[in-house]
Amino acid sequence: MSNEPLVIAAVMIGGYLLGSTPFGVIIMKLAGAGDPRNIGSGNIGATNVLRSGRKDLALLTLLGDGGKGALAVLVAYLLTRNAPEATRNAMVALAAGSAFLGHLFPVFLKFRGGKGVSTFFGTLLAASFPVGAAAVATWLLMAFLFRISSLAGLTAAALAP
Repeated sequence: MSNEPLVIAAVMIGGYLLGSTPFGVIIMKLAGAGDPRNIGSGNIGATNVLRSGRKDLALLTLLGDGGKGALAVLVAYLLTRNAPEATRNAMVALAAGSAFLGHLFPVFLKFRGGKGVSTFFGTLLAASFPVGAAAVATWLLMAFLFRISSLAGLTAAALAP
């Protein structure tokens, strides 16, 4: 690819900006439910939005945060669909990592974001559905057994490779 540096920059910047979109904050404010940064752990993700008592808003946050990770991966894939497989895989990985970092350190919220579990799952599901599905199943099992979302997320992330 002759324009590879531009594609790399577009994938990384685009992925980061997508990841920086704070769906938990946006959804709660639009619903008149306040700001998730003022409750529970202070994070912007679905688990903390759930602490507001609004399961509907937590589900929308989960879908938004997962969707932004998946979208970053899918855009990178489409931008490199005619490139060699190794290049395409590298761009998908860069997009996924950039979206994840964007959620953790969003430019729109002074670099204070969430834990990135939903965004991580979105990137995995889009990049490799079987691996993503296994990671989600691991999270569900651990969350059911131990009732600790962060433990479930860390276990799923550790076992995903």
